[in-house]
Amino acid sequence: MPEKEQEQTLEGVTAEQEETCEVEQDEALEKSQEDEELVESQTDEEVEEVDEVAALEQQLAEEQNKYLRLLADFDNYRRRQTQEADNMRKYRAQSVISDLLAVIDNLERALATTVESQDAIALKEGVEMVQRTLMEALAKEGLEVIEALDQPFDPNVHQAVMTGSDSEKESGIVLQELQKGYMLNGRVIRPAMVQVNE
Repeated sequence: MPEKEQEQTLEGVTAEQEETCEVEQDEALEKSQEDEELVESQTDEEVEEVDEVAALEQQLAEEQNKYLRLLADFDNYRRRQTQEADNMRKYRAQSVISDLLAVIDNLERALATTVESQDAIALKEGVEMVQRTLMEALAKEGLEVIEALDQPFDPNVHQAVMTGSDSEKESGIVLQELQKGYMLNGRVIRPAMVQVNE
């Protein structure tokens, strides 16, 4: 083969190789760009998924918080309702008992009178039985007499209407009970009217 032909053939082969290399480089560059785009699109999708997961987690936390608040509100409501029902049960008779206190006072006044005849004594015993039965029935409802005589004055259960002076007793001691006081299940429904030592 002549030298020129060889050079042309070599040049042709080299040109083909260069073209092949350029095509391969172009293909590699395109593939690289496609891979980058794919990675970018995957990264965008992953970022979107992460954002969506974070948003769902935040929404779940908010819903759990709402649920816990509602549960606490319901517990408070139920406790309040139970307490109100207990109070209604405990103090259901308060208005009737308050009205009966005047009757009790009158019975005690009747019992405080001095009687001498047999008929009056028998009548007094009958009044005493009625008073005792009434007090037992009211005690079952939770009525208690407030202790006052010779007790230290307590403004929560006593009402001082006058003062007195007794050197044998300490200051602030109740000297005389003018009207009995009553409590219903621990609640004062009428304070005792008292005279207090100065």
